[in-house]
Amino acid sequence: GALFRHFPTKGAILEAVMDWVAERLLARVDKAARGAASPVDALEAIFMAHAGFAAEYPGVPRMLFGELQQPGETLPKKTVQRLIRQYEERLRGLLAAGKARGELGPALDVNAAAVLFIGSIQGLVMQSLLVDDAARIRRDASGVFSIYRHGIGGAPSRP
Repeated sequence: GALFRHFPTKGAILEAVMDWVAERLLARVDKAARGAASPVDALEAIFMAHAGFAAEYPGVPRMLFGELQQPGETLPKKTVQRLIRQYEERLRGLLAAGKARGELGPALDVNAAAVLFIGSIQGLVMQSLLVDDAARIRRDASGVFSIYRHGIGGAPSRP
């Protein structure tokens, strides 16, 4: 009862949670990218920061996947769609900068690479949910990013 004094509907609660997630996640990935020496290093820092966020808040993906299965356009879905657009925009910018600096091949499809980046994290999250082990996200993130980096034509990480 007390929650509904502040939020008129379940959708309003979910929208507020998704707004919180979007704000925190984007702030975390922006901070991670700022300290990087190159665009490809920034991508790696963002990947690890996002994986860490997902591992720290394992309830968020559960709630998110559940909400995204609901039919129709909901406010929480719109919030997540906006988050994905903003996130992909950041990734496309870094991927384009990596191409411009010669870190990535000129033929790289930055749109597909941005989708694959996010999909790789989503895959890590799904795997962790299947075995009920949020720490698995962090354990597997480095290896998954290494394969991603190789696939987009980036040089391997320095030890």
